[in-house]
Amino acid sequence: MGEFEVHRVRFFGLVPAGVRCLACQPRGGRLALARTDGAVEVYNFAANYFQEKVIPGHEARSVEALCWAAGDRLFGAGLSGDITEYDLALLCVARSVDGCGGPIWSMAANSSGTQLAIGCEDGSVKLFQVVPGGIQFERNLDRRKGRILCLSWHPSDTHIAAGSIDFLRVFDVCSGQTVQRIMVNYHVLKVRRECIVWSIAFLSSGTVITSDSFGRVQFWDWQRGTLLESHTVSTSAVLSLAVSEKEDSIIVGTSTGATYQFQLLPVKMGSLEKRWVRTKPFQHHTHDVRAVAHSSTALISGGLDAQLVIRPLMEKMQKKGYDAALRKFTFPHRRLVSCARKARLLLFQFSQHLELWRLGSTDETGKDGEVLPLCRMPEHLVQLKSKGPEHIYCSCVSPCGGWVAYSTASRFHLYRVQYEGDGVSIKKVPKVPKLLLPAYQLQFSSDSSSLFVASARGSVHVLQLLEPGACKHLHTFRPPSGSPEAVYLLASSADRHWLAAVGGDWAIHIYNLKCFKHHCTVPMYSCAVTALAIHPVTNNLVIAYSDQQLFEFSIPEKQYTAWSRMVQNCGLHKVWLERDSPITHITFNPKNPSHILLHDIYMFCVLDKSLPLPDNSALLMNQSTLKQLPETARQRQLHAFKICKKFQPLLFADLLDENCLVMVERPIMDIKTQLPLPIQQKKFGT
Repeated sequence: MGEFEVHRVRFFGLVPAGVRCLACQPRGGRLALARTDGAVEVYNFAANYFQEKVIPGHEARSVEALCWAAGDRLFGAGLSGDITEYDLALLCVARSVDGCGGPIWSMAANSSGTQLAIGCEDGSVKLFQVVPGGIQFERNLDRRKGRILCLSWHPSDTHIAAGSIDFLRVFDVCSGQTVQRIMVNYHVLKVRRECIVWSIAFLSSGTVITSDSFGRVQFWDWQRGTLLESHTVSTSAVLSLAVSEKEDSIIVGTSTGATYQFQLLPVKMGSLEKRWVRTKPFQHHTHDVRAVAHSSTALISGGLDAQLVIRPLMEKMQKKGYDAALRKFTFPHRRLVSCARKARLLLFQFSQHLELWRLGSTDETGKDGEVLPLCRMPEHLVQLKSKGPEHIYCSCVSPCGGWVAYSTASRFHLYRVQYEGDGVSIKKVPKVPKLLLPAYQLQFSSDSSSLFVASARGSVHVLQLLEPGACKHLHTFRPPSGSPEAVYLLASSADRHWLAAVGGDWAIHIYNLKCFKHHCTVPMYSCAVTALAIHPVTNNLVIAYSDQQLFEFSIPEKQYTAWSRMVQNCGLHKVWLERDSPITHITFNPKNPSHILLHDIYMFCVLDKSLPLPDNSALLMNQSTLKQLPETARQRQLHAFKICKKFQPLLFADLLDENCLVMVERPIMDIKTQLPLPIQQKKFGT
């Protein structure tokens, strides 16, 4: 694997925002997620749950509810009182409509996706019609006192169930009148506190399911207004609820971090009578589980601890494999750290500011595994605050450390950074071309003379950076296919000859920077691209996909290399393919052209192309485990994959020079210490 001096960085103080709501696309393969900071993310089931789209948050936009309508149109609503439609191609807000009922607490679409119902602070339920190019107000349903906290349509679209404080109501959609009003705590004697109905579901059988602040999951006959079943699952609130498409399973999330599955099972073997039974408890979260979803093959939950947990239903799995693995996502599937190799600087991206740090240094040398004392401590040089309520889309620092760029939805900023001894001066570059908006990804050239700006509809702008602090627009690349999707990944060659760009349609376009022309398109693959980089010596493009496959494409020859074809013929190791975290960064070691350095959240890997690929009988072992084996055993395990799992969770890794690595970690426990205290629970034996 080789020996490196490693800068182990743990001063990136990222605290991911908690998960507020989830929405599975009906009869589709995507999951929409909204966070407490207003950010919206879309995960693709078919691409191994890759986070394919991110719409950054906004300080004035909270998202309390998400839903899909009319196929692939995504809507959100929140306490601002607006209904928002998101443009998933341009990764921005497409349009907003005032709900005219104060803060919106809940929203649901009917089964055909043609109507939206919203529950408002003023106690009203409003219907909107989904039309091409927007939504139109249709009418109000019967208004009563008390905010509407949750909504659910009957599958026939004839009735709507709404949960409030102490009551649930059922509306007739045609007449708009309340046809049933049920007090949810009428059977509890001497109740002195209000009961909040946090979530509700309306089944085709006429059963209404509610979860409430008393920790109960209750099943109601809405026509008779009677309680069918009641299950107390927690001593605190049950905050969320979701039903499977076949209506034979539900998942609920609690404020203690626990989730529970209920299944509709026969009372006894062969009996036609069925009852709801709590079958499986899970404790994957430490804080409130504010959102749950139920796909055809998995239970999905999101908590205020920022974790998205996808737990497969084992009875739905045909065989043990990748699809049967439990997944936990805490960090984004994109880079929030960029590195100035020559200047040994790191730029950290937060939601509304950037931090520029200088790495520490040492004069000592030591043996493998030793911690060396620093002669110079890491130094926080600059903090750049973004003005306005918009969150930062992307950021980058140049290899020389002299330029910093970042973008929000409506502003692009470029700064000239100068270092004078221990002092730092920073100056904003004026008159930046306005055609750069919005910018989704930024990349500096290897000599810091150019900046590549990924923009809308597959376009990439090329800026020339001028001394002492100016820029000039040189060219705009546009894909020949005319894709409407935004570019989300860029890679440039060390010789400033080639540029690779990946759009939301997963097509990889190669551009020639010398003559400013489109060079070629990499053959399409069925999964999303998670990382790519151009080799500094061979100009081969190395591509990592969301299904963990690796490809190498020769840009000059416009074809896959012999090594890439050998990999596809022989196949990668089973353990490698079953990893549940995507490769997020690829780099190379100029000292060893056959080495490819790549990493995900849980491992750093040096892939040596000069060694044979391992077959499934070989072991993909951590290097620390491998060193403990006898020499003969180590020789038998000699193959291309050299894996290190010492650094976790690994947000960023890069090569500063041929003997020096920088690793940026963000321990989960460091994040949890900055979260509000969870609900205290009595533990056995205390």
